[in-house]
Amino acid sequence: MKRSILRSSVATFALGAVVGAALSVQADEAKKVVKNPEFEKIVIFEGYRSEGAAFGDFNKDGVVDVLSGHYWYAGPDFKKEYKIYEGDAKYNPEGYSNSFVNFVEDLNGDGWDDFILCPHPGVTGYWYENPKGEDRLWTAHESTIELGNESQAWEDVDGDGKNELIFNRNNWYGIAFPNRGDKANESWKFLAVSNENSKYQRYFHGNGVGDINGDGRADLLEMDGWWEQPEDLNAVPWKFHEFKFADAASNILVADFNGDGLNDVFTAWHCHLYGLVCWIQKRDASGAISFDAQWLIPTEPADDFYPKVSQLHSMALADFNGDGVQDVVTGKRWWAHGSKGDVGTNDPALLIWWETKRGADGKVEFIPHEIDDNSGVGTQVTAKDVNKDGVADVLVGNKKGVFLFLTK
Repeated sequence: MKRSILRSSVATFALGAVVGAALSVQADEAKKVVKNPEFEKIVIFEGYRSEGAAFGDFNKDGVVDVLSGHYWYAGPDFKKEYKIYEGDAKYNPEGYSNSFVNFVEDLNGDGWDDFILCPHPGVTGYWYENPKGEDRLWTAHESTIELGNESQAWEDVDGDGKNELIFNRNNWYGIAFPNRGDKANESWKFLAVSNENSKYQRYFHGNGVGDINGDGRADLLEMDGWWEQPEDLNAVPWKFHEFKFADAASNILVADFNGDGLNDVFTAWHCHLYGLVCWIQKRDASGAISFDAQWLIPTEPADDFYPKVSQLHSMALADFNGDGVQDVVTGKRWWAHGSKGDVGTNDPALLIWWETKRGADGKVEFIPHEIDDNSGVGTQVTAKDVNKDGVADVLVGNKKGVFLFLTK
């Protein structure tokens, strides 16, 4: 098997001073362009607690912490854990936890990072109020009912600089608007941008946000097309543009990968089978929008294909080599439906970043680089530069555990 990729260190390294030093790199180091970084793997927790994870500063010490499910882990060494709400110490990976996607924001404006939980799809969601250093469980507040989808998005849709929650609710696809400040305890308003459709059931796959038509407004994407945001956001339903982006997508990413000024679409064809594709946007003489497929992993890869990885159930944009162009991190959601549930379910849980390499005349190549072969992704993967070296680091929470990959 040919692997023209960068391998990561798979050994857990001594934390403490090493991580502390990594997280205190001076700002001028961030200006360096790093090509094909190596990754150090930190095993924060072994076992199943959540399908997602997020960064935050939960004790206000100025050091990045990690949150996954009902626990947060204090940086810089992430050895000490703190419980947010009651839950099992470990969940059975043949089943599910109550935590699918995790987001962090100071919702009530008190200066302390809070936790937004997207639970098992279709039930009531909650946000948890940071106790501001008190040794107790966090106070739960209802966010929104019937919180469907398996990989929700937390993006600024209306352009006000604040994120909204994008998901589907009981036959509708739309947006929930968090209340903030002194109104943070009030339930969130849901705006259905779609027509009623039974496909938008609680386990619907596929969700994305981005400006497809270049009008400066964020559109919403799903596996069968995109919903165009009108000038008046509340003028529903939004106009739907049909296009088959996927059969069962995961996250749907929007970025200009080939550098032609038009946003493209990147997603899994089926997040429980094989298939990874970038849809390159095209315009005809009249300005009509269409897309051409550029396949990274075919739907039926040959035995010697690399990377032959199924269940690409989450992905995220980040610049991993400092060239100013968005790359993608994704990987295998190990045991998505248990040990016998899906194609290739027991294959190595690969975590891969795909380098976006632009060429001439709008051509683009995606080059796979393996980060790790024993972690993969959950229903969420998070990429953010936490050690201040100018290159994104990667955080995952899934049925294998909670893992942080720091770039070197």
